[in-house]
Amino acid sequence: MEGLLWWLIAGTRGGINRARIINELNSRPYNANQLAKCLKLDYKTVKHHLNVLVKNNIVMTCGEGQYGTVYMLSGVMEENFDSFKQIWKESEKE
Repeated sequence: MEGLLWWLIAGTRGGINRARIINELNSRPYNANQLAKCLKLDYKTVKHHLNVLVKNNIVMTCGEGQYGTVYMLSGVMEENFDSFKQIWKESEKE
């Protein structure tokens, strides 16, 4: 999981936005529109990053396929949240 997080956060364009989304979802579930407003990002940008995070089992959905699909951290991500915080901190130094 740590290698995957390094790639998703520090190794690709958009890693900072993915990190911000993960960090926000740690506090509570959100739908894409709520995240876009909260993070002051374009809705399509948020949707793209959420799709990447879902595909990589970092985020899971509830109410999939409906307007207002809710996103939350997966159990695996919750277990590795401390590693995520360390990776995010390290990647900001670069």
